[in-house]
Amino acid sequence: MQDDKRIYPPRVGDERASLSGFLQFQRETLAMKCAGLTTEQLRQRAVPSTELSLLGLVRHLAEAERSWFRRVLKDEVAPPHWPGPNPGEFAEFDVETADPDEAFRIWREECARSRATVEAADSLEIAGSYGDEVFSLRYILTHMIEEYARHNGHADLLREAIDGATGA
Repeated sequence: MQDDKRIYPPRVGDERASLSGFLQFQRETLAMKCAGLTTEQLRQRAVPSTELSLLGLVRHLAEAERSWFRRVLKDEVAPPHWPGPNPGEFAEFDVETADPDEAFRIWREECARSRATVEAADSLEIAGSYGDEVFSLRYILTHMIEEYARHNGHADLLREAIDGATGA
């Protein structure tokens, strides 16, 4: 994790560039935390008090990208990539037999769709809804930065427990 190739957010820029830059930085941080690990290490639930794994986090964040940008903002029919056994349940954290290549491909595709949605938006004021709740693109970008940052903290702990690697 010493070879940091992340692109840092702009220090001077408009609101869209700043929010998009911080979100992309968080995405790249997740990828960096997972880099160089084997399938078994990515699946490993390395902290005994939790069922989290790095691969589960990748799958979860792919679902968050899908849900917020496609379903909420664009009102697309976009079923979960990893549905659970019952309606409304998700299985993104069930990684015992999960394929890391598939998970990273889907995550990258969802991130690319999300970036394209943000770039095409007329403003940060455009909004979508979930049920009776309305969410602006500004809210969604801010929420996604928070979502990634929180889970990247989990990824820090998992990665250190797996192989001792630490770093930004």
